[in-house]
Amino acid sequence: MPDATGLELVAGGLRDALPDAVLGTLHFRGKGTLLIDPKHVRATLAHLREHDGWTFLASVHGVDYYPEEPRLGVHYELLSMRRRDRLSLKVRVHSEHPHVESVTPDWPTADHQEREVYDMFGVVFDGHPDLRRILMPEDYQGHPQRRDFPIGGEPILFTHNESSNPGWTR
Repeated sequence: MPDATGLELVAGGLRDALPDAVLGTLHFRGKGTLLIDPKHVRATLAHLREHDGWTFLASVHGVDYYPEEPRLGVHYELLSMRRRDRLSLKVRVHSEHPHVESVTPDWPTADHQEREVYDMFGVVFDGHPDLRRILMPEDYQGHPQRRDFPIGGEPILFTHNESSNPGWTR
């Protein structure tokens, strides 16, 4: 992870190239994180790859910050083989309009990971080549990893509770 000074140098280079992209920095427990404006995520990742050597997108994952707003987040983990270092980028979007530009055209490894974030959290990745559910059935309602998703679901049938689930044999 870049130290605090290194993180600020990376953020400064990004601010020079993309003035509105970086919203802030966070260095916590040895981990450097850039807070990025959702409108600039693809350009930011492209700049980091081309100019700063962050050549490997290790993961894309979703987060629900409920009850805070912007509620939903997308985290990107970059790896620099040259520096032997990691860098995190965080993007936050409102739950009413959860849209982020897809990075799949530039980073093919993001394909299934963006689909999983869409499926579990409901973040729409604009420009994704095949954005559809990957874990849940296509007709499934809701996004199960959101914190306000109802807990419980359908009753599961076991031999000890067959008689308490009327009509299960129909």
